[in-house]
Amino acid sequence: MAILQDISENLMKGKAKDVAALVQQALAQGIGAEKILTEGLLPGMNTIGVRFKNNEVYVPEVLIAARAMKAGTEVLRPKLAEAGVTPKATVVIGTVKGDLHDIGKNLLVMMIEGAGLKVVDIGIDGAPEKFVNAAKEHGAAVIGVSALLTTTMVNMKAVVDAAKAAGVKVKIMVGGAPVTQAFADEIGAHGYAPDAASGADLAKSLAGI
Repeated sequence: MAILQDISENLMKGKAKDVAALVQQALAQGIGAEKILTEGLLPGMNTIGVRFKNNEVYVPEVLIAARAMKAGTEVLRPKLAEAGVTPKATVVIGTVKGDLHDIGKNLLVMMIEGAGLKVVDIGIDGAPEKFVNAAKEHGAAVIGVSALLTTTMVNMKAVVDAAKAAGVKVKIMVGGAPVTQAFADEIGAHGYAPDAASGADLAKSLAGI
């Protein structure tokens, strides 16, 4: 449908007001909320994710596309709730204890929401028990832990250990500038993502979607 294509294209251009108006228009035309989400909003955000991964677009473009995605989903949210459409999985995300950086984390939150998952963002300087408690409370399938400093990335292991000790059946993914696949393996994490777009793919994969 042409209007769904228009939604995708305007989202990729970061035109938040136009996206919200087009979503409203699509609803008025009788197109289902889930169809608008899965065939309009999500393909646009997925394309941005692929372009970001290929260095064809950069953080500012991703941020404005994510803002447009948010404008569209806010119009859709009540309709999705009415239709009983719920996110396929929940991901708890935060920056590790001692680390106050959040740009990478915020980008990941947007990309994961753009992939159609629910995100519980516990913010920065997250103690291990904060991650675990949020995962329990929200029935999360995945915990995403971010770090930007070599001095704080060691605290990622504490999150892995805390989840094990609490017996929470959750997959843990890690990322951030100093983090590597080898480090993820060493601390017993289930996955590592080098960037936000890959992180969204990894979250879906770990959640079994």
